[in-house]
Formats: sequence, C-alpha cells, structure tokens
Amino acid sequence: MTDAARPLSIDFVSDVVCPWCVVGLGGLEAALATLQAEGITAEVTFRPFELNPGMAPEGETIGEHIARKYGSTPEQSAANRAMITERAAEAWPGFEMRMGPDSRIWNTFDAHRLLHWALETAGRDGQRALKEALFRTHFTDNRALAAAEVLADAAAAAGLDRAEALAVLAQGRYAREVEAEIGLWRSRGISAVPAVVLEGKYLITGGQPAAVFAEALRKVAAEG
Repeated sequence: MTDAARPLSIDFVSDVVCPWCVVGLGGLEAALATLQAEGITAEVTFRPFELNPGMAPEGETIGEHIARKYGSTPEQSAANRAMITERAAEAWPGFEMRMGPDSRIWNTFDAHRLLHWALETAGRDGQRALKEALFRTHFTDNRALAAAEVLADAAAAAGLDRAEALAVLAQGRYAREVEAEIGLWRSRGISAVPAVVLEGKYLITGGQPAAVFAEALRKVAAEG
C-alpha cells in the first residue's frame, strides 16, 4: 500500500449542471470516508467541463433540453429525473434535488471561472465548498447559474468573498485558464462527466456508487 502520508491525487472532471456529477461526488466522498480507517486518503481537485458550451444566456428548460438533445419524451424525462433524484439521495444524504420539467439548464462557464478562482485563493477546501454551493444553487434552489449575483451568492455561501467573486466575474478573470483546462481534458478523451481520474492515469466514469470507488482506490493505493 502507498505511504499513508501521501494522499492519492484525484481529478474530478465535472459540470455544475450535471446531476450524475452530484451522484458521483457523493459516492466518491462516501468511499473516501470509509477508506480513512485503512490509511487511504486523497486530494480531490475539481476540473471544468462544459456539457452545453453553446447554451444561450437565458438557458433552456430541462424538458426542452432533454427532448432536443436526446429525443426523450416527457414521460421518459420524468422517469429519468425521478431515478437520478433517488440515486442522489442515496449517494449524498441530505442533498435535495428539485428537478422538474420547467427547471432550467444554464451556461456554466462563469461558474467554472469561480471554481478556478476558489482553488487559487482558498485551496481545495474552498473549491469543494463552492462546488457544493453551486450544486445546491442549481439543483435545490433552482436559481439562474448564468447570473453574476447568483454566482456571488453561492461564493458567499461557501465562505468566500462575495465582492471579490463579483469582481472576478465582471473582469473576465480566469477565462483563458478555464478554456485551456477544458481543452486539456477533452484532448485526453473526456467526453462525458463525471470523469474521475486517479493518479493522473486511471479513469472511473459516471455516477458510480461508493463501493466502486472504494475498490478502485484500494487497487491504486496498493500499487504504491
């Protein structure tokens, strides 16, 4: 097993409007909580991915979006939402998804700029807090993630400086860095999220349960 003093490196490639990313993060963190007793720890860094880079500023309802993108009927879309909501509740106790056909999908580029800022200024803990705040803003509160004031509120909820968050958004900071990161992960073959990359070389895709993550992490740790 790897030296317990060296945490494993995990890149969590995801988008903040991706419900399976909520499921995947819940599963990953549950696995890590279990593995602590075995001396296996990890440093998780959130990496950007845009599911809908061409999304208009006004967004699109889930019903419209799913029908256009996947050809799903309203009944199929409703059944899928119910299933994901159940999976999210299992994977992340206390996280509440309130997705209906009229809930909206948003362009998330600015949200990713804030996540980059959070990592640079507040480290992984600050970035993790903002990630959760953005998930809750979107899935629980159904607020407009394309709006600067809403994103700044999420930053404040994560314990970050709201005024500085507004400045980051207004000044276009970190746009090049986020574009470069998204391009990097796409160049590495990432085309769907969540994509969880262990030690820069092992990939786990999708909203997997804790047991799947735990098994993979044990194998990677055993390689030392």
